[in-house]
Amino acid sequence: MFIRQSTAPLRFFRTTPALRCPYLPNRFETKLVTELGGPDALDLHDQLTDAGFRRSHHYVYKPLCGTCQACVPVRIPVADFAPSRSQRRTWRANAAVGGAVVPAMATSEQFALFTRYVTARHGDGDMAEMDFDDYRAMIEESPVDTQLVELRESGRLIAACLTDWLGNGISAVYSFFDPRLRRRALGVQTVMWLVEEARRRGLPYVYLGYWIAGSSKMDYKASYSPLEALGADGWAPLLPDAAPAAAAS
Repeated sequence: MFIRQSTAPLRFFRTTPALRCPYLPNRFETKLVTELGGPDALDLHDQLTDAGFRRSHHYVYKPLCGTCQACVPVRIPVADFAPSRSQRRTWRANAAVGGAVVPAMATSEQFALFTRYVTARHGDGDMAEMDFDDYRAMIEESPVDTQLVELRESGRLIAACLTDWLGNGISAVYSFFDPRLRRRALGVQTVMWLVEEARRRGLPYVYLGYWIAGSSKMDYKASYSPLEALGADGWAPLLPDAAPAAAAS
């Protein structure tokens, strides 16, 4: 992996496999991590995202879990995206929902929605223990162009997505929605809104993070078609049957 830069070289660290994988059972995660900062942060973030990294606060990371290669970076090529019948139905059902890009500033309204979502969907994870200061750090600590997308209906916040804005697209960092509106498929609505916003701005890609076959939390991403995956030879159309298997630990 070649990363262009004009200042000091990046230093990468590998974490120890001390934490359980949040996506596949009986596995422990290891990550390759580096810190972003300085005048080259925007350009480096673009390059690292294109190389399969994800951002959290001032750091970017990618899985490096020994023989397990289940985490596959994926992105939607905006010009070619063809929503399924179900996705079109979701878009029509949420016609009254309006979206807006707002500054990455934490609010009590967002935190209340985030707390409801995490408690209902990921109550057994570390994020369920986050207080407002933790949430504010997640939203506001960023060395790159980070903003929030808010989806509202009749003025009420019902979904939000922390996003990084890249030279070639939008990276969906973390999204959350009102779990009481589960039948509205607001996660789908959020992704489709990002696709439409990228198209409006002339951006070619929406980055969705990692697709993991067999993970109920991540497998849904394959429903966006076409989808590109990053492999040994670069970005190419996702072929689910050719997805790398997760090694047992």
